[in-house]
Amino acid sequence: MAERTDLDGLARHLAERHGSGDRLIVAIAGPPGVGKSTISEALRDAINHSAPGSCEILPMDGYHFDDIYLNKMGWRPRKGAPFTFDVNGFRAMLARIQANEEPEISVPVFDRDIEIARAGARMISSDVKTVIVEGNYLLLNSAPWDGLRHYFDTSVMLTAAPETLETRLLARWTDMGLSPQDARQKASGNDLPNVKTVVENSIDADFVINTDG
Repeated sequence: MAERTDLDGLARHLAERHGSGDRLIVAIAGPPGVGKSTISEALRDAINHSAPGSCEILPMDGYHFDDIYLNKMGWRPRKGAPFTFDVNGFRAMLARIQANEEPEISVPVFDRDIEIARAGARMISSDVKTVIVEGNYLLLNSAPWDGLRHYFDTSVMLTAAPETLETRLLARWTDMGLSPQDARQKASGNDLPNVKTVVENSIDADFVINTDG
């Protein structure tokens, strides 16, 4: 059964494990709107405060298929659903991150302002001892996503009430310029089905953090 914790508790746990000297790969999973990026960045900053330069983030969203391919397949309206990611490419990157045999590895980062992944936007050096991997589907129990879990030394599931998630998702789209009606259509047509997928089809994590507060 997953252990309930908070950001400080998770940071302490990772600090204790960090003493082993081996690279740790930490999965931060959860549905859209739950705050994965916010929690991951806060955790990275907390770890780097104690050990500067020792932690970096690998975002799953960097492995979105490009809009050119999504339009060709007719998948653009469902961008963000599990089948719109290059899972095999992401798994290959996790293998490189785990092996830690290169001086530095460039990873893609999703630019939410333009809804496009930027290749080689972040570097993870061999000195980084804790890599936080964040994304919706890291703990899905179905192929090909279930092939990722053995790369994770620690896993965390973020949770929030359904109404909290819906409010945040609507705000995300209106903040990007969509009308309230278009934002609701965007959320109900794609985001909320993806929330259901994560909540109903993810394996248990080592830790659970609630982000309602």
